[in-house]
Amino acid sequence: MPKRVLCSYGIDIDAVSGWINTRDGKPANPSDVSRGIFGATVGIDRLLTLWDKYNIKATWFAPAHSVESFPGQIKKIVDKGHEIGLHGYTHEFVSTLSEEQQRNVLAKSINVLQQFTGRKPRGWTAPAWSTSNETIKLLEEFGIEYDHSFMHHDSQPYYAPSPHLTALTTTDVSKPAAHWMQPMSTLHASSVVEIPANWHLDDWPPFQLSLSQASTHGYVDTHVIERLWKEQFEFLYRECGEGESFVFPISIHPQVSGKPQVVMMHERFIEWVNGHAGVEWVTMEQIVDEFKGGKLSGVRVEGGVDIS
Repeated sequence: MPKRVLCSYGIDIDAVSGWINTRDGKPANPSDVSRGIFGATVGIDRLLTLWDKYNIKATWFAPAHSVESFPGQIKKIVDKGHEIGLHGYTHEFVSTLSEEQQRNVLAKSINVLQQFTGRKPRGWTAPAWSTSNETIKLLEEFGIEYDHSFMHHDSQPYYAPSPHLTALTTTDVSKPAAHWMQPMSTLHASSVVEIPANWHLDDWPPFQLSLSQASTHGYVDTHVIERLWKEQFEFLYRECGEGESFVFPISIHPQVSGKPQVVMMHERFIEWVNGHAGVEWVTMEQIVDEFKGGKLSGVRVEGGVDIS
């Protein structure tokens, strides 16, 4: 059997929501808001044209704020047959929320997306990939089938471990050293399928300029990132044996990848990837279906010791 590569674009439609998540009560900067509007309008249109050009169906992770603020644009995505997944309400950093707040955001977001698309969303990705100990437990509670936020592996789906069941002792130097010199406990798999996240396959850090985010750059040559993506793909393709498979999930944002120079980078990259045998462009829910159906090997994520 030939090798298979399931490539998938996950598009975070942060739009305005990402710029109003100030977390300190300060008003949003109007110029930043305008960048979000660009993403929700110009950026979405350009990416839809790009996917049509290469006959790609993608997964769009939409904060409910974006759905309610730009319904006409989100309808274009749905009408094209793309998948819509969860991404918070206003791109809230989950790690900063109480369990009750997390639950309320999930309930509201699921309701908004289900009412808009006519079907319950199957997947979720954490805003800024900032998760919490309660994340997996709450996804299970709300019947969400898969997540795209964790990084235990980089190219195989797996059942995400439950952080709330994992014992970790943080290093607290105010206490005797014996207090923190403890191993982590055994990881326990959940029922939530993980489609791995990967900062090195994300457009935001290299291409988005934000004066308030030290991790962003904004002026990286697109050919540098294109080469980085190609080298990751080349290694995985080389190491994948006949009859084996791997996944290649890419994370992008319309307000970043909707820029002309980044659109052109995607065109070059897609055409290069398509030159490899066994490549398929799929939605993340398609990956989940194949994984659950036993058509993808995936991996078992293990680690830690039993200290129960």
